[in-house]
Amino acid sequence: MSEDSVRVAVGSANPNKLDAVKRAFQSFNGFNNLSFVSVASPSGVSDQPVGYEETLSGADNRAQGAYGGSGYGVGLESGLVPVAGTETGYMNLTACVIYDGQRFHRGVGPAFELPGEVCRMVVDGGCELDEAVHRAGLSDSRRIGYAEGIIGLLSNGAVTRADYMVPAVTMALVALAASAKGEAHA
Repeated sequence: MSEDSVRVAVGSANPNKLDAVKRAFQSFNGFNNLSFVSVASPSGVSDQPVGYEETLSGADNRAQGAYGGSGYGVGLESGLVPVAGTETGYMNLTACVIYDGQRFHRGVGPAFELPGEVCRMVVDGGCELDEAVHRAGLSDSRRIGYAEGIIGLLSNGAVTRADYMVPAVTMALVALAASAKGEAHA
């Protein structure tokens, strides 16, 4: 890392999360000379969050834990959130939080329904999503979230887990940019 680069620390060892953060920052205007690192940062919530509050709290904790005193700490957390009118009553989404040392800038990405059996194992059985996917026989892998993710399985590879998380990071970057513009006009 060069002395004048901006450190972007991702609060996870998951390569999909690091890839999504890199892609979003690099495509967002106004960020130059960035260095990206993975930092093991616990979510402080259950292994599989359920609800917006728990999901956002996990992303907050990961972002703050990854922050190293300069640049940005970025937390990504996927969770199931209640959505009325869906077959299972829940949708899976990813929340992203960017912490700049003073403020949390939040965004969420697209959401999709899980297969009913997987959703029940997570919500009713307290099973982590990777394990539920494995138990349901959808994947031989016990760590599908470190590979293509369940979104990759369900979309037949059309959308990878990293692809799916990029919009959440982008929306958090929008919140960061809006905050900076608000301060400039204050």
